[in-house]
Amino acid sequence: MPVSENSQPEDLRQRTKTFALRIIKLYGSLPKSTEAQVLGKQLLRSGTSVGAHYREAVRSRSKAEYISKVGGGLQELEESVYWLELLADANLVAPQKLTSLMTEANELIAIFVTLANRAKA
Repeated sequence: MPVSENSQPEDLRQRTKTFALRIIKLYGSLPKSTEAQVLGKQLLRSGTSVGAHYREAVRSRSKAEYISKVGGGLQELEESVYWLELLADANLVAPQKLTSLMTEANELIAIFVTLANRAKA
């Protein structure tokens, strides 16, 4: 079920890619401690897969597949927020350095929830 004509699939496609690139950059700047690297790799996996799920959703062959792929992207976003919170709460990264990335993740969550809800309606 492709995204409807009045939505902006290319904008979200670019936005999820930009999110992934920001996650990659953050990972590269993390301290080399074991804790930071383990949490960072988890974040790297979840944060970079959001866009892949979205692209798969846009190309889905059915409504059920679309909902599943958007749901997968939503799960990865929620996981990314969790890893970002742990990085901050463990004092591995200064919380203020993560504010903008957390804001973007939460905005993407809201968008993905809306996409899923519209598809289910």
